[in-house]
Amino acid sequence: MAVITISRQYGAGGKTIGEMVAKKLNYSLFDNELIQLVAEKAKVSAEGIESLEQRAGGKFQKIISGMVPKSIIDLVRGKKEVTLEEVYVDVLHEIIGSIAEEGNAVIIGRGGQYILKDKENVFHVLATANREDRKNFLVKKYGLSPIHAEKAINLDDRRRENLYRTFGKDDYNKPVTYHLVLNTSKIDLATACRLIYHMVGASEREGSLTKL
Repeated sequence: MAVITISRQYGAGGKTIGEMVAKKLNYSLFDNELIQLVAEKAKVSAEGIESLEQRAGGKFQKIISGMVPKSIIDLVRGKKEVTLEEVYVDVLHEIIGSIAEEGNAVIIGRGGQYILKDKENVFHVLATANREDRKNFLVKKYGLSPIHAEKAINLDDRRRENLYRTFGKDDYNKPVTYHLVLNTSKIDLATACRLIYHMVGASEREGSLTKL
């Protein structure tokens, strides 16, 4: 019943690793569909949530002002005055917490390493790589031109920084935040998948032994 959160630098292969791990462990994978869950919960369009996440800088209030009825905000927080930024973070906490309660899940991004920081049997992973390798991965994996890959990395780095700012965190690239840091400039994705698989398996075996 483990849960794995995967934070990643864009182009480091974190999403692909998550897909591989979920398949190997027969876990549910939550990535882009999580956007839809948030959208449904907050009564905002999926496009609005994507726009909210991808925009760098500024308050979410400015991005999707007027998209959420005030009555919905009041229901979510029970307050008269609350920002859409707060609503978004609250809804993420609720949904990711529910996913963790079910277990057997891989969660890509969305602050899972902070939301589930103190929860037992949750493993936090960071996928990282040097900038040139990230760019090359995007060119090979998604057929982007080198120029577009460079722009995509710059945009997503700003997006990540802005997203984690809403959690009041700035240590999202620091190894101490995670159980396992995977440098995909040094290891291939299949090896990264095996490392996560063995980490989770070893923990489950140790848990079984302590119950004997």
